[in-house]
Amino acid sequence: MATERLTSSVDGMHVSGSARLRPAYGFDDVALVPGALTIDPEDVDVSWQIGAHRFALPVLASAMDGVVDPAFAIALGRLGGLAVLNLDGLQTRYDDPSEPLAQIAEAPAERATELLQELYRPPVRQDLIRRRIQEIKDGGVLAAVSTTPANAAAYGRIAADAGVDIFVVQSTVTSAKHRSRLGSLSLPDLCRWMPVPIVVGNTVSYSAALELMETGIAALLVGVGPGAACTSREVLGVGVPQVTATMDCAMARRDYRAQTGRYVPIITDGGMRTGGDVCKALASGANAVMIGSPFAQTVEAPGRGHHWGMATPHASLPRGTRIRVGVNSTLEQLLFGPSSRTDGTQNLIGALRTCMGVCGAANVGEMHAVDMVIAPAIKTEGKVWQLARAF
Repeated sequence: MATERLTSSVDGMHVSGSARLRPAYGFDDVALVPGALTIDPEDVDVSWQIGAHRFALPVLASAMDGVVDPAFAIALGRLGGLAVLNLDGLQTRYDDPSEPLAQIAEAPAERATELLQELYRPPVRQDLIRRRIQEIKDGGVLAAVSTTPANAAAYGRIAADAGVDIFVVQSTVTSAKHRSRLGSLSLPDLCRWMPVPIVVGNTVSYSAALELMETGIAALLVGVGPGAACTSREVLGVGVPQVTATMDCAMARRDYRAQTGRYVPIITDGGMRTGGDVCKALASGANAVMIGSPFAQTVEAPGRGHHWGMATPHASLPRGTRIRVGVNSTLEQLLFGPSSRTDGTQNLIGALRTCMGVCGAANVGEMHAVDMVIAPAIKTEGKVWQLARAF
């Protein structure tokens, strides 16, 4: 793996005391610098790995009901990616999830959140957890599922018994240490007894990432509130722009690997719309990206052109909204083209391969060493005619 290009702690990566405020950067704030060597895009390797499982594409579909159902998971798995099914969602509450999905798609905007809260009230059924995992496995692909920390131990045993391949523990913010009157989840214990790789998230800081890696997790999700359907940043005021968040967590990985010799992949989760965003996430230190709204726009997605976050149905503090993203491509066109658009929102893998070639990165590890600059004018410099057409 190539040496990672990361800012040191002396530069303010993880400081406290008087230095409490520092700049943080998102995808639109930075640009990648072309390399001194260029590589044929067909010769670059975009594959990555979780545990013993290797994937041809560094792309995961987020565990949201408008994005992933068993059919979508099979379709993406056959193309080389990985889709994560939400065990706390509609797929495990209804024998026929197409009915509530249709209601959500047809609801007027002012009624959407209230309807989501109603539809998510029925309890999760153990038999449906097993059934959905089996449906994905029957499609000949790996089955990955996600649940909240509160349900991880209970659902983990059911999922493991059903033959799940990858288990994701995910919440708005996940830390290695959590206090609650209701008890706590022991991630080290979960990692010990679960027979499959455990992916945990989400986090955005050096210290939390390092402590989570020390529990034995197989991969880490990075991102708090950047998703198109998420309003956690507005409701709670928390979050870190994704370039800085990914770099902070990648520095924790570097230090953890130096201490233990164990490498923990990082998955940047949310906030990416274009191929350029995906490229910048990998250059920031990610091994793969988790995407929601672009996948929700595909023909194969179950949301019928609609997308909503996992926290949207919260009974008392919804932190998300149903958005209409429309349907504008197939899954294969989104990933591999041919693109009918000039804004980078289709052929994401083609864009990644071309970028890696331009930057001289032969694989994802070498992408971590690509030079990056702070460039707030990257999308406006010399673009007066393009900007004029947008209005």
